[in-house]
Amino acid sequence: MTNMLTSSSTPGTSILSTMDDELRRHLQITLAHCNEQTDPEYIYRALAITIRDRLVNNWLDTQCRCSHIPQKHVYYLSLEFLIGRSLVNAVNNLDLQDQARDILLQYGTTLEEIAEQEQDAGLGNGGLGRLAACFLDSCANLRLPVTGYGIRYEYGMFHQHIEGGRQIEDPDHWLRDGNPWEIVRKEDTRRVKFYGRSELYYDSEGVHHCRWVDTADVLAVPFDMPIPGFRNNTVNTLRLWKASATDAFDLNEFNAGGYSEAVAAKNTAEQITMVLYPNDASENGKELRLKQQYFLVSASLQDVLADWIQKHGDLSDFGSQNCFQLNDTHPACAVPELMRLLMDEHGMSWKEAWEVTTHCMAYTNHTLLPEALERWSVSLFGRLLPRLTEIIFEINRRFLKEVAEKWPNDPEMLRAMSIVEEGDAPQIRMAYLAIVGSFSVNGVAALHTELLKSGLFAKFNDMWPSKFNNKTNGVTQRRWLSHCNSKLRELLNETIGDEWEYNLEHIASLQPYADDAKFRAQWREVKLTNKRLLSNYIEKNTGVVFPVDFLFDVQVKRIHEYKRQLLNVLHVIHLYDRISRGDVVGMVPRCVLIGGKAAPGYHVAKLIVKLINNVAQVINSDPKADSLLKLMFFPNYRVSAMEVICPGTELSEQISTAGKEASGTGNMKFMMNGALTIGTLDGANIEIREKAGAENFFLFGLNASEVQQLRGSYDPNAIIAGDVDIRRIMESLESGRFNANEPGIFDILIGGLRNPYDQWLTIADLRSFIDAQARVAEAYLDPEHWSRMSIINTASSGWFSSDRTIHQYATEIWKAHPLVCSIG
Repeated sequence: MTNMLTSSSTPGTSILSTMDDELRRHLQITLAHCNEQTDPEYIYRALAITIRDRLVNNWLDTQCRCSHIPQKHVYYLSLEFLIGRSLVNAVNNLDLQDQARDILLQYGTTLEEIAEQEQDAGLGNGGLGRLAACFLDSCANLRLPVTGYGIRYEYGMFHQHIEGGRQIEDPDHWLRDGNPWEIVRKEDTRRVKFYGRSELYYDSEGVHHCRWVDTADVLAVPFDMPIPGFRNNTVNTLRLWKASATDAFDLNEFNAGGYSEAVAAKNTAEQITMVLYPNDASENGKELRLKQQYFLVSASLQDVLADWIQKHGDLSDFGSQNCFQLNDTHPACAVPELMRLLMDEHGMSWKEAWEVTTHCMAYTNHTLLPEALERWSVSLFGRLLPRLTEIIFEINRRFLKEVAEKWPNDPEMLRAMSIVEEGDAPQIRMAYLAIVGSFSVNGVAALHTELLKSGLFAKFNDMWPSKFNNKTNGVTQRRWLSHCNSKLRELLNETIGDEWEYNLEHIASLQPYADDAKFRAQWREVKLTNKRLLSNYIEKNTGVVFPVDFLFDVQVKRIHEYKRQLLNVLHVIHLYDRISRGDVVGMVPRCVLIGGKAAPGYHVAKLIVKLINNVAQVINSDPKADSLLKLMFFPNYRVSAMEVICPGTELSEQISTAGKEASGTGNMKFMMNGALTIGTLDGANIEIREKAGAENFFLFGLNASEVQQLRGSYDPNAIIAGDVDIRRIMESLESGRFNANEPGIFDILIGGLRNPYDQWLTIADLRSFIDAQARVAEAYLDPEHWSRMSIINTASSGWFSSDRTIHQYATEIWKAHPLVCSIG
């Protein structure tokens, strides 16, 4: 097999000519478009197909190596894959940047301009989906035989814009113009069942079996996307499922005049993969979301089993040669579904099927919030998935028997650990199901894992301590440093070489340069360039100008109370109050950027967005503040936006209530790019502080144990009354200063801040936050000192590469090994 990557990655006239010819051919033949005054959209599509063509040989070669060499294969099941844009990532991984730029110059454009034509793939929401994308990148980089399985959503979560300070959600039809990176594989279409009933029967040998009958079936059609490794001839696969009706059109119904009824089955089926995370406030929304989760796991498990049987004939070694990694609780249906397939479709006994299942399944937990651990009502689950409900009840019966043996005569323990929660409306605890059915359960940061073991899942840890382990998250340095920060990449490569792009541990060799004054000056120049790019980007998208000599203070992430964007706004109000009173001695000019999406049904989060925008409107229109403070809410935050925001950020806000953030990954991206962190001892912040050194991290707030101790005796009103700065902040908020024409609009937020039962403890941490921000300002006044801290943060970021995380998954959980370079 020709090694296309090797031939295409060597610079030269012939390669340039070949790529140019291919791009012209795709413009003229594939897209039927003239070369004269070519629209950038057509250039993007032609270039994307050209680059995809150069991935195909290595893609096929990787599949051959997976098929012909006996080794363990891993399947990463995730409801989200926030992969962002694919073009520049693929170009960089193939080392074709120079050739692509030279060709595009002939069309009067640049790679950056053409990359802007690509829609961000709407396959995820926040950190969970972006983590999954980083993990697939690292699996390909480490040449691990890992396939991603997800859903091909027609619409992403939503496109966010701001009207009157409020978040407005528009459809994110990212597939409107198609996706040139995907290849449909209709030959691998699977059938997924819903509704119906279970039926007992005996086979010809008198053996008792169960089958699922009278079902409403949906087809799962796979679309494959290539996931290229970094210049290593490996291309893994992300397989995304699209729902389709078994019969798209009822001609008799149409001819009878029932036009809507004629396509009803098609519309009902396609709803499953229409929208990422449908609003589950209604019963119909809940049902659709459960359908999505089961659709993903059933199609994926059927796919893996069919491929295995085709290659091996039977399932005798299936359990030892395959591993399914469940990315959070969403794919937990995989446990009973694999049991169903092995027993009902492949004739295994319960004992045999359970042995296979519990050797295949591994579960990653991503949350410490009990309300975020999914539960499904038994009534809904039983109606939609009756056969799985039976299997879950049997799993639970056998599990509780084990619990009773360990803790005899303890009915409370049985109730506490039961997969099925008792009550007037019984519910299935999906996290418990995942734990019981998996051989490994991991958290995603050291603190998170310890809190899982000592709190949320303490009894399960007592029962199976060897199951629980930690795998601190990471991000890929190839996208989040090399690709998004080209100026810093060039400086690093000139200074320490490019080995860090392959293995981020080598970034540690940057450490001595923190004491080099000449290098610090170069570092500041790179940061200034990136701040200019970010300032231009903000002005283009919002109309607000961020002066580049201000401190760039950034918090971009999903809007949620525990992430405490509200705390950030309170500090901004404090700064504005000082400016209003003329208390500006020693104040560092500061631009504060906040971005993120609030879930459509999350009223308080949307109120926080409204408050940010109202405060920004007041500050940005006040001449007194013009030379000292800017605040902007960045609309429609997404991966491609972060690629501009991250390099230009100087202060990274990681300010969640301690014990609430599982890990975080934005904190790692900012650290890699030299931003300093202000944060609590929460999630991966703890490890960032350990690696960079306490002196290079701005710590504030209660720790997790202090948070727990304070509950029950918390008195925010006493704190407000006893602190003049906080009292002024609350007076500004309560006086209507930021909502003069909308009285009472923020009363819910104000009431929450003053509530002794506020679980986010915002007022408790506010004084410490203000003081830490003062230390930030003091440090920023000394550019040499700030630059040194910045360099040390980047030099200390090696631990936070997703390559390290995936290597730990592979060696400690999956027991998977890299593919050999050639099948021979």
